[in-house]
Amino acid sequence: MLLKQPKYLFLLAMMGLAALVLLSPLSSLTSTQNQTLALVLLIVPLWSTGAIPEFLTALIFFLIVILCGLAPPIEVFAGFSSTALWLIFAGTVIGMGIQNTGLGDRLASGLQILLAGSYHRLVIGLVLISLLLGFLMPSSMGRLVMMLPIVMALADRLGFQSGSPGRSGILIAVAIGSHIPTVAILPANIPNMVLSGAADSLYGIQFGFTDFLLLHFPVLGLAKAGLLIAIILWAYPARESNEILAQGNTTTNAIRRPFDGKQIRMLAILAIALGLWLTDEWHGVNPAWVGLGAAIFLMLPGVGLIDAEKFNMNITMLVFIAGILGIGALINSTGLGQWLGQQLEYALPLEPGQHFRNFLSLAASAFLTTLPTTQAGAPAILAPMAQHLAESSGFPLQTVLMTQVLGYSSIMFPYQSGPLLMAIYMTGEPVRRILKVQFPLSLLTLLVLVPVDYFWWDFLGMFEPS
Repeated sequence: MLLKQPKYLFLLAMMGLAALVLLSPLSSLTSTQNQTLALVLLIVPLWSTGAIPEFLTALIFFLIVILCGLAPPIEVFAGFSSTALWLIFAGTVIGMGIQNTGLGDRLASGLQILLAGSYHRLVIGLVLISLLLGFLMPSSMGRLVMMLPIVMALADRLGFQSGSPGRSGILIAVAIGSHIPTVAILPANIPNMVLSGAADSLYGIQFGFTDFLLLHFPVLGLAKAGLLIAIILWAYPARESNEILAQGNTTTNAIRRPFDGKQIRMLAILAIALGLWLTDEWHGVNPAWVGLGAAIFLMLPGVGLIDAEKFNMNITMLVFIAGILGIGALINSTGLGQWLGQQLEYALPLEPGQHFRNFLSLAASAFLTTLPTTQAGAPAILAPMAQHLAESSGFPLQTVLMTQVLGYSSIMFPYQSGPLLMAIYMTGEPVRRILKVQFPLSLLTLLVLVPVDYFWWDFLGMFEPS
């Protein structure tokens, strides 16, 4: 029965293709490149289908590379030293601090006073607050873990019954709002960190928080958040009408209590970290090391926010990220990335001077790459090709790297995103209800927001030689 499921049929097809590459190597590739291509055709589908746990796939990748001698250990394990991995670690610790101190519950409970009153106000407020949380918590998973249980309780108190359109609307507002528009904020998502880590390790390019925000936030952040709100209100108009929704919640005693000492200290640490992230161009410290500094401070004896002796963290996500970064490094070191870039060049209408066409082609290639590889896999596959694509398009290398954000911010299906899958599990919302919002959001992004983004990039001079 499992083999009748589309994802397993796809996995079998890709395994067959990998075997074909090994049995009938491509004459244009070296032996090492053929073996690497076969490994990519095996590992990437395992990640995208989730046939086995992602971290286990990463461990299998590490083992095969070492046993086959495709790359030295220092190269294949380079992901463990990347800024991406350490920012994810830091974000997880910061999320623990917010939860342990009760600050997350305290801040979220105040939303009820601010947003209750009308369904439109509730959806708009939840999307915007989810977007703004991207500045405070550098982890989509952390934001969802903190917000979804509170919003589900809020839905119950406001009379939104399970299965009702209104309940689906407000839960999807947080599930998608916490993840998709926040792609415009550098430390807020795993794909950004994979891209940032690959750009740093492959080309020595480090993205600045402010530059990244200026380039992506106006369209992929604010405009996409507005589009998400409009689609939710269209797809899930609330039919509930009761006094609680109209008047809001009157139980404000918890809100009126002053912040305790731990919550004040946590707020101060978040404010300092955010200030350092926003001014990274001035002081030159990478966002990952700012986050790591905040995480270390939270666990110091005497601070009292996280007990370091009882610290317990699931490292499977870190292993998965290291694997994603490792496969990008392998593709680059074997020269397979340059070969794939040449093949992609043949398929894409890239020509120096044709800025608009080149921009749309690169955005389309990034979008299509996310379909089999998921969000985090796309930059790992495309980053090694960026230098060749830059030469073919005439764009600066950093501009080509940035076009990948357009693709992985436009996912259509939940399987492409771990946070969306987690949100479906936590809320119990059927996949078809998420698709009713995510599919048109992705389609309108490609048809409307990406062309609009071209003119914004052109205004910023992103297509001029550096």
